[in-house]
Amino acid sequence: MNRRHFSFACESAQLAATLDDASGTTALLIVSGGNETRAGAWNSQALLAARVAAEGYPVLRFDRRGVGDSEGDNRGFRSSAPDIAAALAALRTACPQVMRVVGFGNCDAASALMLAGGAGFDALILSNPWTFAEDSADEPPAEVVRNHYRRRLGDAAALKRLLTGKVAIGPLLRSLFAAARPIPGRPKGLAAEIASGVVGFRGPIRFPIAGRDRTGLAFLANWDKSDDRLRICSDATHSYVEPEAQDWLFRQVLEILRTTAH
Repeated sequence: MNRRHFSFACESAQLAATLDDASGTTALLIVSGGNETRAGAWNSQALLAARVAAEGYPVLRFDRRGVGDSEGDNRGFRSSAPDIAAALAALRTACPQVMRVVGFGNCDAASALMLAGGAGFDALILSNPWTFAEDSADEPPAEVVRNHYRRRLGDAAALKRLLTGKVAIGPLLRSLFAAARPIPGRPKGLAAEIASGVVGFRGPIRFPIAGRDRTGLAFLANWDKSDDRLRICSDATHSYVEPEAQDWLFRQVLEILRTTAH
């Protein structure tokens, strides 16, 4: 494995980066979500990078300002467009043979790429985009609650706890009222912002969604489910930690890389 660490400039800060090098002319740039470092949750992004590079595609990961090994102030995903642009430029400098770059982000990294209008990439892989408003992040959408109870009704142990009075009635009733809320129509708030951000994007887009993730389900509740760019891994959690989910995500990434390369 040809992996090296270096830094690059973003405005007045130095950002830490890791490149899994390969000879291909199409590359992957991974944007970390939340306050994760470039290794990702449970080292998931580092593992994905190694697998993708082994297929011949260079992969760059980086820590945005104020996160991990990078300098600067952490101003959140809404302020990360300069970081992404600097990382893209650093990738092209480090791998001068690269002609096309695919941007990949999970959670608010996906939203950041969308808010930036695709950020100059040739293709996008937008996993579980973050759509919660800051004042409602603790309130799950009705679709998330409905999905939770569909799973619980198929769980014999959960049904037994309910029938024997071992489930608190107050929280249960609040959840049932939440589940009864109508599914919203057109996207609003951040969901509308990210949707409008990629309206003019001309390259391929793929939306991998983890079927057991409240963030992914909230995105689906605000998105056109007939969109043929959606792909759902029904048993995956947010960071695709399950071995089958990791393999599934790798296949999604590889498919878009191959499509973009040709």
